[in-house]
Amino acid sequence: MEFKILDKGFVRLVDLMGNDFSAVKAARVSYGKGLKTPEKDKNLIFYLMEHRHETPFEHIVFTFHVKSPIFVARQWFRHRIGSFNEASLRYTELKDEFYLPNHIRINDTKDKQKGVIIQNDELKNKALELIQDSLENSYNVYQQLLSMGIAREMARIVLPMSSYTQFYWTVNARSLMNFLNLRADSHAQWEIQQYALAIAKIFQEKCPWTYEAFIKFRYTGDLLKNKE
Repeated sequence: MEFKILDKGFVRLVDLMGNDFSAVKAARVSYGKGLKTPEKDKNLIFYLMEHRHETPFEHIVFTFHVKSPIFVARQWFRHRIGSFNEASLRYTELKDEFYLPNHIRINDTKDKQKGVIIQNDELKNKALELIQDSLENSYNVYQQLLSMGIAREMARIVLPMSSYTQFYWTVNARSLMNFLNLRADSHAQWEIQQYALAIAKIFQEKCPWTYEAFIKFRYTGDLLKNKE
């Protein structure tokens, strides 16, 4: 499964170990039992979620390939219960790929964690022009440094946070649900919200019972409930 995100990014599911039944089997091993009927198995998942017996969901493991702006990746890497491997600009040359938004936000005067999309076309166009000029200038300097023989690990210091990076993220379902609580929420930055919504779609497709129980009992955000 793959979803295109922002202007040049994506989220791609590259591996999955387990499913809803993995959580059921992990929970019932305590009693030396396994799967029963679909109805009883689904009811168990709901019971586990409602009563915060969440360790069985750690036996469902996803691996995603993500392409995002660096500032999104840095927010993502704050979720430390998971494994990350990121492309290195010490060993590879950055392509001419930067995130250029299709809208401009200003600070919300009532909520410091939110940005408000401006409707002023003149201000929007001026801001986008400044961003575009800055990106082009940074990349030109980067290329000049490389052409002078400057090491990639030094030349990269002029690159902006909007540069695209790629990484692998391996995470169990319990930690994935924590990610969705924090990032599939209107208080998160808009850009990472878009990635979280795609992650949620993959989660729902691959573990429908666990996802349903999560939304009903454990989800603390607002965007996914709006979708429901």
